[in-house]
Amino acid sequence: MTENVWSYKSTSGHLAGADLTGYKVEAADGGIGKVDKHSDEVGDAYLVVDTGVWIFGKEVLLPASTVTRVDPQEKKVYVDRTKEQIKSAPEFHRDRHLGNAGYHEELGSYYASGVPFGGRPF
Repeated sequence: MTENVWSYKSTSGHLAGADLTGYKVEAADGGIGKVDKHSDEVGDAYLVVDTGVWIFGKEVLLPASTVTRVDPQEKKVYVDRTKEQIKSAPEFHRDRHLGNAGYHEELGSYYASGVPFGGRPF
């Protein structure tokens, strides 16, 4: 199931090739930071979000499936997780992310196994 976690939902409004760098990221309960990096790679799409001072400068990786909507006019990306769910996610490590299937699986499993804001399974 974790493979679907790495793909954008067709309803998100994300257009392949669109540069999301610098977009603000809105969790279900408020802003969490800005997109530092993103990937549109098929089966491995994600956002790396710089949370700034919110959780002491921690970067988090959000699989593309967490994106519910992209608003190019407002330059915002909306995700279906709460701040607490994102804060509790496994910490993002750039060096472990690239080429490490186990780490990729750990992150994917975290996002695939939970219940999003609103209590509906995803």
